[in-house]
Amino acid sequence: MDRILAAANRIAVARRIRTPLTPLESDIAPRDEAEGYAVQRALHDLVLPHQGALIGYKIGCTSRVMQDYLGIPHPCSGGVFERGVHESGAQLASGDYIRVGVECEIAVRIARDLAPSEEPFTAEWVIEAVDACQAAIEIVDDRYEEWETLGAPTLIADDFFAAGCVLGMPVARTHLGDLRAVRGRALINGVDAGQGSGADVLGHPGEALAWLANHLAIEGRGLHAGQIVLTGSLVKTVWLKAGDHVLMELSGLGRVEATFD
Repeated sequence: MDRILAAANRIAVARRIRTPLTPLESDIAPRDEAEGYAVQRALHDLVLPHQGALIGYKIGCTSRVMQDYLGIPHPCSGGVFERGVHESGAQLASGDYIRVGVECEIAVRIARDLAPSEEPFTAEWVIEAVDACQAAIEIVDDRYEEWETLGAPTLIADDFFAAGCVLGMPVARTHLGDLRAVRGRALINGVDAGQGSGADVLGHPGEALAWLANHLAIEGRGLHAGQIVLTGSLVKTVWLKAGDHVLMELSGLGRVEATFD
């Protein structure tokens, strides 16, 4: 079996049986981030029957607080799948995750295709391709025996902690001001668990979106109309326990909430 596919299969099996992923064997572990993304693409093909269509992307490590927390000084991306997307007010089972956490994010909805041939993309360019923004809870899952020992290539291969999202109501981008000024706050059981702003996301969420568009273009892929992109957390990841209620408030975008029973 091809080593890329072997790594993807190992990760897919760990996800399916909900067992913590241990370091991959040296003969199949991705050796660099490019190989990590190759494994990720192979993994997506394997999980589509269980997770539904790939409907967008998450971008991680876009803020200093998350780069410092994970020890990775640049953005990374993962897939968002149809069956992992929920509406505000969702009641989710904490037992469906190994160690569930949440992040406070600005989600954007792509209005038109961004073809690889259009690169290099700028923040100004890609923001014009966004028709709506949404307050979002990114759901992350620490599905690793010890994530600190895996390294960025393997974390990338496994979609960089991605486990879905909960979305608030869409707000037309033209009704919003500068996304840098959006203030976000995470509340867990009514207690403030972190605050941040759009400016914390690479200086502007559009910069994160441009990074993703350029990253995909290198692989010969593009963003497509209707896709959702989670642009990166405004706060440090909050790890949950069963029964926690999560509320994210983002100025201009409203509120989004979920309970993890």
